[in-house]
Amino acid sequence: MSHRRRGVGVGRSGAAKKQFAKKADEMKATSLQSALDTVEKLRVKLQEFAKDHQTEIQDDPAFRQQFLQMCAPLGVDPLVSRRSFWSKTLGVGMGDYYFELAVKIAEVCFATRSKNGGIIAVSEIQEILSRNKKKKVHKGDIPIAVNKLKSLGGGFRIMEIGTTSMIVSVPTELDSDHVQVFSLAESGEGCITTDDIATQLGWNQERADRVMKLLLSEGMAWEDKYHGVSFYWFPSVWKEQRQAELLS
Repeated sequence: MSHRRRGVGVGRSGAAKKQFAKKADEMKATSLQSALDTVEKLRVKLQEFAKDHQTEIQDDPAFRQQFLQMCAPLGVDPLVSRRSFWSKTLGVGMGDYYFELAVKIAEVCFATRSKNGGIIAVSEIQEILSRNKKKKVHKGDIPIAVNKLKSLGGGFRIMEIGTTSMIVSVPTELDSDHVQVFSLAESGEGCITTDDIATQLGWNQERADRVMKLLLSEGMAWEDKYHGVSFYWFPSVWKEQRQAELLS
């Protein structure tokens, strides 16, 4: 008799587990559908918001940045298609705006490459484009536009060098050593010596020569010898320093 009871108990336990598993799956499905419904409602609200604030989104850079931040968690990208709801809602599509800005950024990068080796501060790009446009280009729009250029190849990307955001427009690979030298140049107002590299970074001559050889060959740094000492000038960082001085 005790053996039979255990058998019945095991059977009931197995059935209970299946029932619990089925109920858990139902609850998961209900929960997922509820979440999807909530997201869809939020998307509708976002569309209504876009209609009500169309002018601000188009004309106010800070407002536009906040709007994009609102879109991201919902998986909404107003920049994806010119024929999307967002393009129609916002008149001249946001995608069009960033595409045109990306083209302008690329033009400036190509035009200045012989002077800076294909690396230029975001703030310098902003200053050049704002000078040539009726409306000021917002700094926060530039990384978004540069991101669009990545798909075209050519090495377009944003790098953080010290306290400066830089646009790199050449496929040259820059490792952490190159970034350290750029950061050192930034703190040295755009100019450093081999002694600066050895003293402040603790490198031997071979390591310093390897880094500087690439930067010099790409035109990202210039060498100026004075009394047997090599002074390395970084035009992109020096330009950034000059702008900071003029604004202070």
